Amino acid sequence: MYKDSSPGEINSVMEAAWEAFHIYRGFSLKQRAGFMRAIAGEIGACGDALIQTAMQETNLPEARLRGERARTIFQLESYAAACEKGDWLEARIDTALPDKNPPRPDIRKMLVPLGPVVVFGASNFPFAYSTAGGDTASAFAAGCPVIVKAHPAHPRTSGIVAAAITRAAEKTGMPKGIFAHITGISFEVGKALITHVHCKAVGFTGSFAGGKQLSDWASQRPEPIPVFAEMGSVNPVFLLPEKLKQSAPEIAVQVAASITLGVGQFCTNPGLIIGIESDALQSFVHDLGKAIQQTLPGIMLHQGIADAFANKREEALMQENVHLVAESLLADDAGESQRTGLPTIATVDGKTFQRNPLLHKEVFGPYSLVVRCADQLEMLQVARQLEGQLTATLMASLADLKNNVELAEAVKNICGRFILNGVPTGVEVCLSMQHGGPFPASTDSRFGAVGADAIRRFVRPLAFQNWPDELLPEELKNANPLHIRRTVNNEVTEGAI
Repeated sequence: MYKDSSPGEINSVMEAAWEAFHIYRGFSLKQRAGFMRAIAGEIGACGDALIQTAMQETNLPEARLRGERARTIFQLESYAAACEKGDWLEARIDTALPDKNPPRPDIRKMLVPLGPVVVFGASNFPFAYSTAGGDTASAFAAGCPVIVKAHPAHPRTSGIVAAAITRAAEKTGMPKGIFAHITGISFEVGKALITHVHCKAVGFTGSFAGGKQLSDWASQRPEPIPVFAEMGSVNPVFLLPEKLKQSAPEIAVQVAASITLGVGQFCTNPGLIIGIESDALQSFVHDLGKAIQQTLPGIMLHQGIADAFANKREEALMQENVHLVAESLLADDAGESQRTGLPTIATVDGKTFQRNPLLHKEVFGPYSLVVRCADQLEMLQVARQLEGQLTATLMASLADLKNNVELAEAVKNICGRFILNGVPTGVEVCLSMQHGGPFPASTDSRFGAVGADAIRRFVRPLAFQNWPDELLPEELKNANPLHIRRTVNNEVTEGAI
């Protein structure tokens, strides 16, 4: 059932997408939104068959998958609404000033689609970050055809969703080639997609190695293209002294739940916890270890991820001055010991952590390392040494924040989402969410993969100078027929000119 798409098939798909682009880019915002809403409807109509297939392929529980499918439908509908509203177009108009010396011409600018977008499905989110996930929804909203490379861990699930997108395209009169579904295990399939002349952008959620390779291929093309890759992150949690002294038991329970949520297979899993040596930190580590010991190991997404977790966990624990604090004591009732992720907490001193780059790397699964700093200065040094992250958290009182201004500034510099007194797991789909961060968390920290602002990844600015009103795009015409918000002569308005 599962085979690598051939070079000829990939070329045909890309050629069809390029033809579709020249038609679809001219479709109205309302038409694009209608298409996306139709996809949402078709996915909902897939019913229990889709859920059952995903359960078989991913080992994820039914409740989780139903919630994720609902999130995917919400994403499509919310991005459709944002598409129609048009704020993301950033329409700017500066009317002519003939009396200015020299005269100013009439200049009007908006964002326009890049072209066909290749989306790589994620292993850990078979719906929300895969075939009809946020990357696909963003690209359709922007006016771009989409070619999805299915993740080999859940090909049947991806195929069902792909069929739903195809049905929606047919029902809403989309051009042939607006969507395609590609399969393949070989790296050559991904390389052929990215290096094809008609590929104009890439969306990816996955490992650092995978995202970096895609980015390298894209940058080495005769015409380099953007790759928007969300990659690994250890999402550090900084425990500040007063807050920890006040709430160590509560924080331990909260963090333990976040570490083990979904068998630790969330890109926002807190894999690093940083505190200052004290009785409160010792109490926290004890309570955290106790909570981890009472957490049942879960089955991981597939054997490859389980093997990688086991190997990286073992490698981390073998490092100098790294000590095992606790691991789950509960039996593997599922009888799937080769595919389970064993919840684990380890600890290391701050000096060793700074000397050993391997300890900075993500162990994808239910694992977290507690870094014990000697003092406030060492905590600051650790923060300044950390690489880019999707999220970073301060567990802090108001007094802690006032006493650690330099630390807060250092942490702010390395993350895309800065959290106070909360855990990083849970990514709300809304305009204010930033799901991306400085490299290596993502390849472009200016953009995120969640919320309607993600549409801006797949567009570019285009200015029209001295064009007659009748030939301008609807978005830029004097009458503002779409009733979108525009900046006209430095004033935001929905009115006509």
